[in-house]
Amino acid sequence: MAAFLRIHDHVRDRRQIAANARFHPLQIYNDVELIQRYRFSRNGIQRIENLIHNDIVAKANRNHPIEPLDKVCAALHFFATGCFQRTDGDTLHLSQASMSRCIAQVSDALSRRLPDFDRLPDEDERRRSKMRFFEIAEIPGVVGVIDGTHVKIIAPTEHEDQFVNRKRYHSINVQVVMDAECKLININACWPGSTHDSRVLRESRLEERLENIDGHLLGDSGYPLRPWLLTPVLRPQSPEEGRYNQSHRRTRSLVDLERGIGQLKRRFHCLHEELRVHPSRASKIIASCAVLHNLAKDMGMPDVADLLPAYPQPPLEVHAGNNAARAQEYRRRIIQAHFR
Repeated sequence: MAAFLRIHDHVRDRRQIAANARFHPLQIYNDVELIQRYRFSRNGIQRIENLIHNDIVAKANRNHPIEPLDKVCAALHFFATGCFQRTDGDTLHLSQASMSRCIAQVSDALSRRLPDFDRLPDEDERRRSKMRFFEIAEIPGVVGVIDGTHVKIIAPTEHEDQFVNRKRYHSINVQVVMDAECKLININACWPGSTHDSRVLRESRLEERLENIDGHLLGDSGYPLRPWLLTPVLRPQSPEEGRYNQSHRRTRSLVDLERGIGQLKRRFHCLHEELRVHPSRASKIIASCAVLHNLAKDMGMPDVADLLPAYPQPPLEVHAGNNAARAQEYRRRIIQAHFR
């Protein structure tokens, strides 16, 4: 019994020492340094902690639990840097196991709030987006731009072949819709890398939400032509169609891999690196970064300057299906009315 008590006291003392040694970034860094390391200022980090506090606070005050604010900082540091969890843990004086739990708890909590931040624009927002998009290259009625990007993951133990994309690495295929401010209005990060963009779109139920909306999205040739989704003319036959394609390309570049999606990936560098987690966990991390990206936009957090090279994907032709005639007529009217 005495030996057991000595062991218990030793473990308790080690936990006390570890708790005392924990690094509290908000007590050390100014706002500029916090943004460099965590992508948010002091007020931004506190706002995130307030948003998910009840989901991540310890249920009992035993064994010196990690404070919610420290959990948020631990997860933000991983999202921002993409460093291995052990490296992050050394920086914050947390064990690898503690880092893993912090990332899991914070990403679970943030991903549950995705519906609050991932939503189609209301009437006033659509009107502003149309004006902003029209100012870029004079395509009318645009409320958002859709594109896809791949986030690399470690080879999963189940259904491994489904996650190998056409560039021969394992990934999650992420569908992104952004508005004129490069804010996310829709994201789908649930599909393995081998899935084609057109299927991700078809299964995302965007059509149900956009079919009757006043406006349309722009997408590249990898997407089907729809009345609510305008794609380029593959073989332009007139100067008007050529000008339409040029304007379409300029407008779509707002959220391509070097701009809109680039903002997301350079703000949260873990999306540039290989996520060494199960695919379901990777999807939650991606969703969490989407929530944080929109929060950063709302709070005016600056973009990160050190953008890594991006690798655009060549478009693939997809047949438009039953809506082809109606969609082609809709696109033709826009070309005739605005690109003569």
